[in-house]
Amino acid sequence: MIDESSEPTAFEVIGNAGPGFLASLTTVIARHGGDITSVQIMESRPSSRTYFEVEITGDAASMLDELRALPIVHEVKRVNSMQKIYGKRIIIMGGGAQVGQVAIGAISEADRHNIRGEHISVDTIPLVGEKPLAEAVRAVARLPRAKALVLAGSLMGGEIEQAVRDVRAQGLLVVSLNMAGSVPEAADLVVTDPVQAGVMTVMAVADTAKFSIDKLKRREF
Repeated sequence: MIDESSEPTAFEVIGNAGPGFLASLTTVIARHGGDITSVQIMESRPSSRTYFEVEITGDAASMLDELRALPIVHEVKRVNSMQKIYGKRIIIMGGGAQVGQVAIGAISEADRHNIRGEHISVDTIPLVGEKPLAEAVRAVARLPRAKALVLAGSLMGGEIEQAVRDVRAQGLLVVSLNMAGSVPEAADLVVTDPVQAGVMTVMAVADTAKFSIDKLKRREF
């Protein structure tokens, strides 16, 4: 059952693919005073399937009805938002073995908070190499709902360090394992034990946890 009071209004539109399809939808949304906070085109051929999250102060039902009335639209489905379902995202990247150990801590701790009403999800990607890792770190800042990044490896530095500083400047929390290289110097928090790193990262982003990195007297553990 959809929670009608949830924000933002989330819905999926299925219709005829082709030039102008997205423009037709956004015109209707704008006419109703909707502010699009997220949009994702999940399929483009043969039909277009597009997911929207829209903040609207007016009548969302009338906006959805007008979208359904468009000749190019086949179906409009109201759904729960990704924030409501998957919530805050924690991204773990680096060497496969270390990533797996961090994930054990993060998933176990997230489960504890999700039972109490939180919504925290954990994503992992085993990845090696300075350039691929630097590109992946910068890409995290473009991921919707990403709140924290854990760098799990044995050696990271160079361009990865600069990428860490770049995403931290954009408000992303970065936790690093205690490893060789300059990345630990650029991170918000450095944790030696990978399982503990996962646990502490979840605690740092969970509203149900009484833990704040800003209140720590040291940043290495």
